Amino acid sequence: MGSAPAQTMRAQQYDARDNKLHLNEIPIPSPREHELLIKIACASLCHSDVMLFEPNEQGLILGKNPVTIGHEATGYVAATGSGEVASKFKKGDPVGFICAIDCCFDCYACKNVHNAWCETGKTKMQGFSEDGYFAEYAVIDAREAMVLPESLDPKSSAPLFCAGVTAYHGIADCELAPGSWVAVVGCGGLGHMGIQYAKAMGYKVIGIDITEAAIEEAKNCGADHAFNSVEDKEYQKKITDLTGGGVHAAVNFTASKKSYDDCPAIVKPGVGMIMVVGIPRAPLQFNALDIALGRYRVKGSNNGTCYNMKAAIEFSAKHNIKPHMTSFKLEEVPKMIELMNSHKAQGRMGVVFD
Repeated sequence: MGSAPAQTMRAQQYDARDNKLHLNEIPIPSPREHELLIKIACASLCHSDVMLFEPNEQGLILGKNPVTIGHEATGYVAATGSGEVASKFKKGDPVGFICAIDCCFDCYACKNVHNAWCETGKTKMQGFSEDGYFAEYAVIDAREAMVLPESLDPKSSAPLFCAGVTAYHGIADCELAPGSWVAVVGCGGLGHMGIQYAKAMGYKVIGIDITEAAIEEAKNCGADHAFNSVEDKEYQKKITDLTGGGVHAAVNFTASKKSYDDCPAIVKPGVGMIMVVGIPRAPLQFNALDIALGRYRVKGSNNGTCYNMKAAIEFSAKHNIKPHMTSFKLEEVPKMIELMNSHKAQGRMGVVFD
């Protein structure tokens, strides 16, 4: 007789009682009618995962405790729920997905803004208010999933389903003409992908970061110029000289408030934009007179819904845009967090499952 199917799995869970991660053995979940059970192939670390361990003023909500962290993954369908939306997938399908659950997916906010603002007020984000993806299995809403294009490998494509979608729309939502100047502020896990998207869209790109490793990553990803904003005290003047008065958009992928404070100096007056993507711990401050008199605009970018996910993934496949990812084991997630906090990581870091 064959062995009975596994009933439990390993998961990296955050516990607010000691503000630490624990590698726990927990039950494998069962999909509800509209859900898929996914055997995780790859789960990657996002900076917002690390925000669980930090005090912040940006409305990050923890639900259940302990909670499995991680909201960026790809995998294979292991089982489907009984409902119509789940039946569109079959066992073994390679899939990617995003993390909002329990929203309606049908109201104006869900379709046009973000599931976080669903009119039901019931939205949960996996990895924060509900179990996420640093585990051997996860259940996800079938409406948030898509079968991967043939050229994308489930064992390396996880970063596309947060970093990729976020970076793509961070650039695309600037709505610039080809040949425009774009500054990518922060060239790490998000920014190294933003540079690739910006180049593929026909923009001239300047990378800005505070570490030499990230500057090298920016160049490797195709940035036309790259500046270390700590080492080069003249970087803002150099950028305005290079671009004839400033960039058309500064897309900020960092969690640094100072980097936002520094953006107005490199944006072209009257036509420039500051695109807010990264979320610092403290609220941002912009000069009201600058905005009222049209010195620059401030805009946010939708970081991913089931309605705009597919365009980003298909663009990535078409233009061969892939995350630069370092692989780890599930028990090494604390090491990944340490590397992210110390700014020693290049690109993205992910757990690859057997």
